Amino acid sequence: MNILGYLQKIGRALMVPVATLPAAAILMGIGYWIDPEWGANSTLAAFLLKAGGAILSNMAILFAVGIAYGMSKDKDGSAALSGLVGFYVLTTLLSPEAMSLIQGIPKDQVPKAFEKISNPFVGILVGVITSELYNRFSGIELHKALAFFSGRRFVPIVTSIAMLVLAFPLMYIWPVVFGGLVNFGESIMGMGPLGAGIYAFFNRLLIPVGLHHALNAVFWFDVAGINDIPNFLGGAKSLAEGKAVLGVTGMYQAGFFPIMMFGLPGAALAMYHAAKPQNKVRVASLMIAAAFSAFFTGVTEPLEFAFMFVAPALYVLHAVLTGISVYIAASMQWIAGFGFSAGLVDLVLSTKNPLAKNIPMLIAQGFAFFAIYYFSFRFAIKTFNFKTPGREDDEAAAESADASPVSTDTDSLAHAYLDLIGGGANVVAIDACITRLRLTLNDTAGVDEAAAKRLGASGVIKLNKQNIQIIVGPKAELIATRMTQLLASGKGISAAIPAAAVVNAAVAPVVAPAKKVSGDLQLLAPMSGEVVALIEVPDAAFSSKAVGEGLAIRPTGKLVVAPVDGVIAKIFNTNHAFALIADNGAELIVHIGLDTVKLGGKGFTRLLEQGSRVKAGDAVLELDLEYLAANAVSIISPVVLSNVEQFDSVVGFATGHVEAGKTVLYTIKAK
Repeated sequence: MNILGYLQKIGRALMVPVATLPAAAILMGIGYWIDPEWGANSTLAAFLLKAGGAILSNMAILFAVGIAYGMSKDKDGSAALSGLVGFYVLTTLLSPEAMSLIQGIPKDQVPKAFEKISNPFVGILVGVITSELYNRFSGIELHKALAFFSGRRFVPIVTSIAMLVLAFPLMYIWPVVFGGLVNFGESIMGMGPLGAGIYAFFNRLLIPVGLHHALNAVFWFDVAGINDIPNFLGGAKSLAEGKAVLGVTGMYQAGFFPIMMFGLPGAALAMYHAAKPQNKVRVASLMIAAAFSAFFTGVTEPLEFAFMFVAPALYVLHAVLTGISVYIAASMQWIAGFGFSAGLVDLVLSTKNPLAKNIPMLIAQGFAFFAIYYFSFRFAIKTFNFKTPGREDDEAAAESADASPVSTDTDSLAHAYLDLIGGGANVVAIDACITRLRLTLNDTAGVDEAAAKRLGASGVIKLNKQNIQIIVGPKAELIATRMTQLLASGKGISAAIPAAAVVNAAVAPVVAPAKKVSGDLQLLAPMSGEVVALIEVPDAAFSSKAVGEGLAIRPTGKLVVAPVDGVIAKIFNTNHAFALIADNGAELIVHIGLDTVKLGGKGFTRLLEQGSRVKAGDAVLELDLEYLAANAVSIISPVVLSNVEQFDSVVGFATGHVEAGKTVLYTIKAK
């Protein structure tokens, strides 16, 4: 993965811990409404404020856990647990007490940097390292004597060792890094409102590539000593502890309210008025929904992507105006803060916060920016003939107007987006942040951007040949989850998607003409080896039985044979898996090893072709076990029934050693 793609991966993982902030904001906002004096006069207020403060006080831990989970290949809880283990090991080893003991100096002589070792920057570092260790070692197979610690159980162990090793260079590097971060934060803070405006300008400018989250962490959390969001939400307590300054704390947030609540809706009105008469109805529906989202919740991407690529100059103007707004609010000390984004909900919750200041003036500034955005956007669109929504060429507009309506329910959208990105065979990874699908594909060239727009996407960003983002709005997470489920289960996937498509080693069942199932079926072992329960397979798609029911085998023999009589419906080009339809209608998948698609066919020799009629025991593949053991993530090979719902049950699971074509692996019982 290239550097930009990797930063994208970190950026979307950052949204996992950041997503906890709305809970803190709501709890603390309601607490302040009840009693602005940090709960001194109300037990309920104190309860709510303490509950919200618990989230803010542990953001460093949440970053370690959330990023380890968010960057793990299968979003498994053991990755999150390993992140927690890694964070505690590293921060304990680098604590002032440990440094005093290791370096043999009094505690008061330990560099101040180690007093701040539990911070979001270290949390991010631990999370990234832990996720890489998880992705590499979660499928490891140890010697039989240590078999209990194989797979995911091994990750916390190797993470602890890695943190132990990392602690030694950090003893010398961390004071330098910490000093650099502090100097960066102090230089921005030293610039006062101008620094806040510069930050806001780059905040908007980085949105197209999704890297604004990384920048936000520096100003909103305690990475460089600024910690603007937690200090603002801390209110009276932050003031009492000297962590906040009235009129200053919150300046990296306040100026966003006039932009998100007023400025961008003004731009939406301008784009509506600039649209061609025949397109106004269509544009109105788009702009009203996007403006409503920006005003109430502060989610602005549906609006921003409406003009970001069709009129880049407008987007630069938007970034400049955002910087100016944040500068003005900071200069005039018109202050409010947020836990999620600068929408009406967060503005209302801010009103009782003792650090909020001159909120009516912030609203007045918003009305001014509504006018600025409206007139500047309308002038620029008309003058330079920008192709904003509703001003497209007639051919493009006709294509949009003639498009068949698509259901807006999550399931239909997930199917449609899978189709337009080329189906499951083109998918490497699916993820999402608040408003965008973040996809890694084998090739982005075949993505149908026009179809995405017809589905309601605000924009499509092709970062490179493999990474693409589709801006779909607040349903992004739901759509991404459903797309993953469809690829894992195969249910409802378009016939255009190749059979047994692989997504992160998960195999979708065969898409073939339906055949009525009938009769019981004894399935023979397709290879010789040791049986492994499906739940123990170190891949979530198989262990969760999302792909189907069955068993797995750790092969010891080189031949892979047909487990039943039937037809080979699919053999992958890489020969790492095949699908077979038995004579009784059972759809079976034999997948050799895990993530073996990445081997590009090495280690496999095909003995039969797709479409071949087979008898149980006929050789289908030959394996180079030595090569596979050395290069595959795992050689554990699942053998599953994918259309299990069409049968009564799967019984008689084998245990221990099985012989290819001889031992009954399990029995499929007909209804």
